[in-house]
Amino acid sequence: MKLRTLASAAAVGAGAVVGLNGRLRADEPPEPPLPGDRETFRWRGMDVAYTEAGDPDDPTLVLFHGVNAAGSAGEWREVFGDLTADHHVVAPDLPGYGRSDRPALRYSAALYEDFVRDFLARYDAPRVVASSLSAAYVVAGATPAGGTDDAAAGVPVSGLLLVCPTTTAGPSPPKPWLRELIRSPVAGEALFNLITSKPAIRYFNADHAYADPANATAEWTDFEWRTSHVPGARYAAASFVSGYLNSEVDLGAELAELAAAGVPTTIVWGREADVSPLSDGRDLAEDSDARLVVFDRAKLLPHVEFPNQFLDAAREAFAEA
Repeated sequence: MKLRTLASAAAVGAGAVVGLNGRLRADEPPEPPLPGDRETFRWRGMDVAYTEAGDPDDPTLVLFHGVNAAGSAGEWREVFGDLTADHHVVAPDLPGYGRSDRPALRYSAALYEDFVRDFLARYDAPRVVASSLSAAYVVAGATPAGGTDDAAAGVPVSGLLLVCPTTTAGPSPPKPWLRELIRSPVAGEALFNLITSKPAIRYFNADHAYADPANATAEWTDFEWRTSHVPGARYAAASFVSGYLNSEVDLGAELAELAAAGVPTTIVWGREADVSPLSDGRDLAEDSDARLVVFDRAKLLPHVEFPNQFLDAAREAFAEA
């Protein structure tokens, strides 16, 4: 009798969790808050969404958003439109994020390095802006413009602007048990719903992303919630949270080689950043001979907190590109 009672209680509990998970799903990702044409890049059987705007005859500038549980090209919402004044601007949603396909892959840094290389190869020596881990993926596959025609050796770029670049944003070494837990169908979905609840999103934005939490508006919090509650959203995030998206590239050494070959690099950092502290930025700039621009009263997203200042930094960064 007791066993039957416990079994019944467990079944009811599991059913309640399944029902709650279902109520917390969004039907589809929200439209990115970027002005431009919605396009699709077919890559390894996936449809990768991107937004494109500006004069195609202007230099191409590709924007890669940061990697986290709710990442998307919407990160560039405050600067995308203004950048089109003198650039042909392209902003993809990385595979597994935004409006791109989200298959149940075991995502890895190598996969994103391959994607970034293949996406950039569609353009002629583009200029690139990349945030956090995406910066490592770009640097892993970049070569100087005009330096090589060998795609396996990398993709030619003409200038880099990196926002709080890092190679590590999860545990090292990676934790396979954590990745598989989040990938699991019931408990994993429930855990991911907790990680990406609106209170959790507001906490991360206030504690790590923004020096002024008011810059993460209620509308943006809702956008992040919706983009992290579509089917398949937890798979890329599972690899991120468990450390499988950490890159092995030596940022300082690779950037130094690019600088020696004539690729100008500017690093932008928020003075108040704690997840990736400014001391990391100073060390990286010194190792790579890159220009370091520090934004006061900003954390990981200076381009959102101070868009006009960021635009000035971008114009100066690419003036010699």
